[in-house]
Amino acid sequence: MAVLKAKTVNKLAKSEFGMPKERKYPMPDKAHAANAKARATQMVKAGKLSPSAKAKIDAKANNMLKK
Repeated sequence: MAVLKAKTVNKLAKSEFGMPKERKYPMPDKAHAANAKARATQMVKAGKLSPSAKAKIDAKANNMLKK
């Protein structure tokens, strides 16, 4: 998985994020989608993300991974 630089992340459309309003969990490709799922799981376990937000991120990532 390639590292996304700030310049690249800033150019992404809001629709390419797991949490578009906050522009968190970027998913420009399958590798980043899988990574977003893993990070969301970590944040739920740490108490920093709600299970419902994780479910939305997972659904979006799963949709991207099917493509």
